[in-house]
Amino acid sequence: MDDEIKDHLKQQSTWIRGLYMLMFALFYSLAEVVIFAVVVFQFLLKLFTGKNNQRLLKLGQGLASYIYQIVQFLTFNSEYQPYPFGAWPKGESPASKQLQAESDSTET
Repeated sequence: MDDEIKDHLKQQSTWIRGLYMLMFALFYSLAEVVIFAVVVFQFLLKLFTGKNNQRLLKLGQGLASYIYQIVQFLTFNSEYQPYPFGAWPKGESPASKQLQAESDSTET
């Protein structure tokens, strides 16, 4: 049993993953700050102009997907390493597509 634990402790791949996990935990914290700023700014825009900023919607969606990828990696549910080692997440959620459609219909 002790030899098995020693073998596990000596695995270089586990220690490297640990370093990546620390780095992605830092990226997660930074992404939280940015998403908070997006939330506040988007709310203020909606409050004063009555409209959503489409660029902020896309940024918010990208950040939400990025945070999801980080959490998946940190919890060992995925071996995929998010940005900057992988691609920045693309795609929109159904909710953001609905907001886009509503925004387009009110502008015309």
